[in-house]
Amino acid sequence: MNLAEIVALLALGGVAWFWLDSLKAREAGVLAARRACAREGVQFLDETVVGHGLRPARDERGHMVLRRAYEFEYSLTGNDRYHGSVVLEGREVTLVDVSAHRPPAAVVVDLR
Repeated sequence: MNLAEIVALLALGGVAWFWLDSLKAREAGVLAARRACAREGVQFLDETVVGHGLRPARDERGHMVLRRAYEFEYSLTGNDRYHGSVVLEGREVTLVDVSAHRPPAAVVVDLR
């Protein structure tokens, strides 16, 4: 085996690892979105998440991981659609947001 074949084999292995790791992270994102929707009492639409971003980041232990962001849609009644999001660092879920259906908090301003 020459150097070019070794490099090609390593590159192919890296692509295969990234693809499998992305599938597992996406499954974790779907599970997190499904649980958040069940907890909020809303419908998780389409039973899927869509990749929204990918970048390197450091986890709480300082290790380099891939931060993946996913978006999904959910509904209160079936006639409306709201956008939610899931953020994973590695395969660890760090954020799930299903607050778009809630009205914004009222701001009280004292005009005296």
